[in-house]
Amino acid sequence: MLPAWPKQRGTLFTCNWVGVGATMKRNPELADHAKAMHRNPTEPEKRLWRSLSNSQLGGFKFRRQTTIDPFIADFLCPAKAVIVEIDGDTHQDIGRDQRRDAYLGSLGYRVIRFTNADVMGNIDGVLEVLLSSLQAAPDRRWRPHPNPSPEGEGLGR
Repeated sequence: MLPAWPKQRGTLFTCNWVGVGATMKRNPELADHAKAMHRNPTEPEKRLWRSLSNSQLGGFKFRRQTTIDPFIADFLCPAKAVIVEIDGDTHQDIGRDQRRDAYLGSLGYRVIRFTNADVMGNIDGVLEVLLSSLQAAPDRRWRPHPNPSPEGEGLGR
């Protein structure tokens, strides 16, 4: 069962942490499409990126146009497994967005959506919601390496 669509944008979708960090097979066509989107961002994406790049928002690092097969996330904060989507004219199908968010949630990601109008008309509000959501999100679970180095090895003694 898919979660109910939120009545208000900027909602944080919660999910289980199942599958976070799992290696996925690379899709070359999707990667090429993501590169093209990276080179030609929309105006709202440019405006938000100016505030997210270089860890400007609370020290959180973001990536743009990241592939999470079979999708491309507008922005991804890998440390918190948070995806930020800017919804414009291509996001008219709410059911499709719900299925997409549910799938990404099953991989351990949280999805936060804003509209183009939100970003263009209220960037400070968008950044405030995003920062508080990131601060509230748990750190992404890092699994210990399955083959840790023996005691003392690699310490440069």
